[in-house]
Amino acid sequence: MSTVIVRNGLVITASDELLADVLVDGEQVVALAATGSAVADSWHADTVVDAAGMYVVPGGVDAHTHMEMPFGGTKAADTFETGTRAAAWGGTTTIVDFAIQQVGGGLREGLDAWHAKADGNCAIDYAFHMIMADVNEGSLKEMEALIGEGVTSFKLFMAYPGVFYSDDGKILRALQKGAETGGLVMMHAENGIAIDVLVEQALATGHTDPRYHGEVRHALLEAEATHRAIKLAQVAGAPIYIVHLSAAQALAQVTAARDEGYNAFAETCPQYLFLSTDDLGKPGFEGAKYVCSTPLRPAEHQAALWRGLRTDDLSVVSTDHCPFCFKGQKEMGIGDFSKIPNGLPGVETRMDLLHQGVVEGHISRKRWIEIACATPARMFGLYPRKGTIAPGADADIVVYDPNATQVHSAQTHHMAVDYSCYEGRETTGKVRTVLSRGRVVVDAGEYLGSAGHGRFLKRDTCQYLR
Repeated sequence: MSTVIVRNGLVITASDELLADVLVDGEQVVALAATGSAVADSWHADTVVDAAGMYVVPGGVDAHTHMEMPFGGTKAADTFETGTRAAAWGGTTTIVDFAIQQVGGGLREGLDAWHAKADGNCAIDYAFHMIMADVNEGSLKEMEALIGEGVTSFKLFMAYPGVFYSDDGKILRALQKGAETGGLVMMHAENGIAIDVLVEQALATGHTDPRYHGEVRHALLEAEATHRAIKLAQVAGAPIYIVHLSAAQALAQVTAARDEGYNAFAETCPQYLFLSTDDLGKPGFEGAKYVCSTPLRPAEHQAALWRGLRTDDLSVVSTDHCPFCFKGQKEMGIGDFSKIPNGLPGVETRMDLLHQGVVEGHISRKRWIEIACATPARMFGLYPRKGTIAPGADADIVVYDPNATQVHSAQTHHMAVDYSCYEGRETTGKVRTVLSRGRVVVDAGEYLGSAGHGRFLKRDTCQYLR
């Protein structure tokens, strides 16, 4: 086992900023000491990383990704190998992906299929949530067994009738089982039944362009479903976690519940902070690149989402990374926006975009680390092994240059998708060095990692509920 010292950097966690050196022995952080102190100067190691002028931050924890996810007759372009490699390039060292139960199948069957996809292929550590597409007596019983194996969160959908959709009765039953077992229910909150009516009406009147994807998935239908999900959770006496929240009206529902002291949690994603319906409405079929669900909203929603991040009504920023190439995949929806595969690439750009939020004054440096590293680790039972730099934590460490600029482009990113949502956009801040469990996997523009380094993580239950 080798030793590493990261010297002379500004260590930033969710709670502290300090000029400190970090000592790594094998896969774990073993000590921090003030830079220049007698203790720090007495350390010796096999490898010394000079972080002068840099931030030293925990590796990012992206709690919402979809590698190789099947959708609408195709599947997400990133494999576990390419997707986790791209994550490492962007300073993310842990992902939580979604295993999928098929209708008519069991949770175990779905989980085993996702283990087979990921095992031996991941460049960084990974865990799984479980998508429940078929809530029944059998799958409700299986929830408890999966929690014992470290799969402690379960996603349900109020959208996509005929695919993933669960009605209110099934949702209530799953929430009750979550309350009983400690499992956290995650909710895709959109009124899918009403959306399908609006889709049918839009297509019937010749409205087929990508921009109509955003119009039929009305912000009020996200707000209504968010309200309903929270109330069902309250009836069940269970916590609730709203995924990829995009609209100010939906955020207001979460804020009201939290103000009442209820355990309602929500995440948003970088696309909702930096992109808008202006992108969805780009000429020709270009807007298809920006089709995701929940959809992009008018730009005025962004200020509310940033405010929600500052007030902690939005607790986490994940990516919902689910990339589909423009050529051959997004193009499946030419002439019918409802056939465009829903999803955007983002696992590589999240840390940089959130740092841009620091640069622009939306959030503080510590809040950047809180929403990107520490809170997702706590929310999904991985803290303090992940999400912080402290003795005993895994040595997932990013040396980050806060002054470097970069121009985002499909020509330079490492995600297996043929476009960038942020093509030509310049941001300030860039990853220089990434350690995953003590191993340098990215350094100065060179990839040093390998498939199979990443390990499956058994998670504890939500650490906010103890």
